[in-house]
This record gives sequence, C-alpha cells and structure tokens, in this order.
Amino acid sequence: MKQYEALLKSRTFFMALLLAGCAGGLQSSLAAQTAPAVIFTNPSSDAINVPTSINSSKNIVTATAPTATFSQPMNPATIDSLQAGKQLTFTMVDSSGNNVPGTVAMDVTNTVATFTPTAPNLIPNTGYVATISTKAASADGTAMASPVTWSFTTKNVLFTSQAPVNLGTAGTFAILTKTGITDVYASAINGNVGSSPITGAAVLVTCPEVATGIIYTVDAAGPLPCRTTNATFLTTAIGDMGTAYTDAAGRSIPNATELGAGQIGGLTITPGLYKWSSNVLISNSVTLSGGPNDVWIFQIAGELSQASATKVILAGGALPKNIFWQVGSSVALGTTAHFEGVLLGQTLIAVKTGASVNGRLLAQTAVTLEQNAVTQPAQ
Repeated sequence: MKQYEALLKSRTFFMALLLAGCAGGLQSSLAAQTAPAVIFTNPSSDAINVPTSINSSKNIVTATAPTATFSQPMNPATIDSLQAGKQLTFTMVDSSGNNVPGTVAMDVTNTVATFTPTAPNLIPNTGYVATISTKAASADGTAMASPVTWSFTTKNVLFTSQAPVNLGTAGTFAILTKTGITDVYASAINGNVGSSPITGAAVLVTCPEVATGIIYTVDAAGPLPCRTTNATFLTTAIGDMGTAYTDAAGRSIPNATELGAGQIGGLTITPGLYKWSSNVLISNSVTLSGGPNDVWIFQIAGELSQASATKVILAGGALPKNIFWQVGSSVALGTTAHFEGVLLGQTLIAVKTGASVNGRLLAQTAVTLEQNAVTQPAQ
C-alpha cells in the first residue's frame, strides 16, 4: 500500500510538472506572437515647425526623413520601399493627398524604419501624414494588428537642420589645447584636460582642480601626482579637434548671415547655422531656444567676446553638447560671465575671473583660466 501511495504521488508530481511546462510553453508561444506595435515616431505626431531638410555632417542636404520605432524586431522584407506593383508598408503623403516618393530602410536591429524622401527637401508650411500598414510583420511573422498613422507640419520657410559636429576623441575632454593651459588658482574642472604637442610642463592646472577627469600630457612633466602620460591618445584627440573645426567651418546653407550685425546680446536664437564675416559680441545675455535634439552651429570669422556678468541661456530643453561655436580668431569670456556650448577656437580661448562654462574649451593654441568653473556636458 505504501509503495502504491508513493508511486501515485510521484505520478501526480510528474503530471504537475508536465502541465506547468505546457502552460509555460503556451505562454511563451503566445508572447512570441504578440503583434508588433509602433512605440515611437520622429517627428512626433502633430509636430510643427519640422525642418524641410537635414544637412549632414558631410554637408549633404536631404529631406527630413521620418522614422518609426517598433516594439520588437521586424522582418525587413515586410517593410518595403516604393516599388511599382508592390503594396507599400511605410508611406507618406502631403496635405493634398500626393504620395511622397522615397525609400525605406531598417537599422541593424530591425526595430527602426526610416523613410527617406527622394526629393532634397519637403515643401514648406505643409502637412504630411506617414502610415505603417498591417503588411508590416515581426521577425516571427506576426503582422501589425492595425495600421498606424501620424502627422506633422513643416516650417513655413525652407529650413535646414544641422547634424551635430562629430568631435571624435576630442569630445572626451573639457579642455584640450595645442600650446598649454595657464591658470590663476583655483579653478574647478569637471572633465578631462590635455595638451599636445607641447610638453606637460605647460599644463598648469593642479590635480585638486580637476574634480572629475584625467589630466593627460605627452610626457612626465605634467602635474603630479595625477597626470597620465599618453602621447598617442593626445595626438589622436588633437587631430579630431582639427577635423571637428573644419567640419563646423565648412557647413553651408546658413539660416542667417551677419545676424544682428555681429551683436547678438539680447537676442533669442533658434536652432540652425549662423555665419559672420567678422567679430561677434555678446553684450547682453543671449538665449538659445530649442529642443534637446536641436543643433546650433555658429561660424565666426573674427573674434568672439562675451561681456562681463552676461549669460548664454538655454531654453526649451536645448543641450550644450549640441551647440558649436567655431571661432576663427580669439575668444574672451568676461568676468563672472556664463557660457554654454562647445568652443572650437583657432587661437586663444581666454576665460576671465570667475566666469563659468558648461561645455568644452577646444583651442588650437592655448586656454587661460582665472578661478573658473568648467564642466563638460553629458553626451
């Protein structure tokens, strides 16, 4: 009898395990076949003032390309492009109902689809509707449960949005120079500091002043005990700094030239490319208003001077990592002024007493500090 009861219990336990396994397998199977969904679009639905075109870091202008992000990997073969005789999955029409010719491509994860219009720009002040049809299917063959549409409206004038300037390894530095760094003690630096090809003896910040980050030098003459000698890394970073300067200086199709006749104090400046043939002065606080993905590039042939106690103010979620000041001559940030953005200076960047910088100081000659706070922006 006891043997029979033990056998019965073992069989009951085995059946419970089997049923649990089947249920788990069924749940896994159902989860695997959950219909894919679009979880994010760019531009967002009902967005306004969308740029008609984008200017890439290689100065190639193409129309704004909407994207759709899916909740799971998709079958690329079902996210088709505009082809005769084939039902389309990702389409776009303008407010008059005209189809926008273009091609569609998936990213390497097969979760983001991009519709690239054939034309180099969209029509200004025009509504567009993008659609993902139920022909779109996930990697396991499950189709979208229902179509997804979203709309946006372009800016009322031809407008080219700029791609960020690629800083390369120079983007790992708060301060990077070719000919050294002088300092009136004490400054507070959050981020890496370096100079090349000049000897480390020309890097005159002290270890306690670099609150977070590393002081890189080309030789053992740098600040002790914290300096790190890495001439190879510095050579690469200096090269990347020069490449970034050239990129910023070479961007074309400016939104405005000679804005404010070089006097931008008191202005509110929207994202875009701005060009001056001479000096630029910030005599009063200036506001840069835009979103976290917007880019500003300022091409300044002459000097950039910021008056004492003035501020560069960011509004609307603008980020300093996306603001690039390419300056062909010297830069002077006045006493107790506050500056935002990445400075790409061809010559000296002088930061006066008590001024603060939320950005990067990348100089092809020297940087001078006087009891300053310099904080590199988050990437």
